[in-house]
Amino acid sequence: MPEKEVLERVERDKRQGKSPSTQAGEFVHEEIEHIREGKHGARSTKQAIAIGLSKARRAGVKLPAPTEGTSKEIQEQAERDMRSAGKKKKSPKRSRATLRALKREGRSAASKEALSRHARRVAAKRSAASRSRSAKKAAQTRKK
Repeated sequence: MPEKEVLERVERDKRQGKSPSTQAGEFVHEEIEHIREGKHGARSTKQAIAIGLSKARRAGVKLPAPTEGTSKEIQEQAERDMRSAGKKKKSPKRSRATLRALKREGRSAASKEALSRHARRVAAKRSAASRSRSAKKAAQTRKK
């Protein structure tokens, strides 16, 4: 279950009219913090981000399922997460099993180096035009 402060920040972002991906970023940030605190680990940075996005969808953030560049299983899981928003809880036995598995994983997935490496790899896969568009949009929304 996401922490109360995270849900409040997401609600504030929603009221301010920020995009679903920005709202979901709060959950991803929470997950990164959990790994850094030692609550659990993750096999990779990508897994840590995926856990955060999954929590966001389950919390009701209108984040669409990924379309390209992901496996069919991941797309289907994202669809299930969106459908289960606000519905029944995961069973306690399943929740414990998931947490025990994550506790066995390493903590380096949330290091600054790992996050930086992931960001560079993901950016390199995008076209120059796409990166430029994002930079221009960021510049427009930046506080003066």
